[in-house]
Amino acid sequence: MDLYLSDWIGSAGVAILLLAFLLNLLKKITVNGLLYIFMNIIGAGLACLASWMIDYIPFVVLEATWMVVSLFALAGYYRKNIS
Repeated sequence: MDLYLSDWIGSAGVAILLLAFLLNLLKKITVNGLLYIFMNIIGAGLACLASWMIDYIPFVVLEATWMVVSLFALAGYYRKNIS
């Protein structure tokens, strides 16, 4: 089985997303914390890129939406903690 660049990028993105989920379930990080938010932005961004590379538009939409929602969470975090 040959792994392509898109496989490596997508696997890294999904691993980051799942790790964030696991760490949250284990109460190691919170959904409102910067680490969780950044892990979601990076993980979804990588998964989105990999989906784009293989021309699988349904997952491009899913992961892009996940990333945008996480960016809104990041903006909310800074709005709440900077003001």
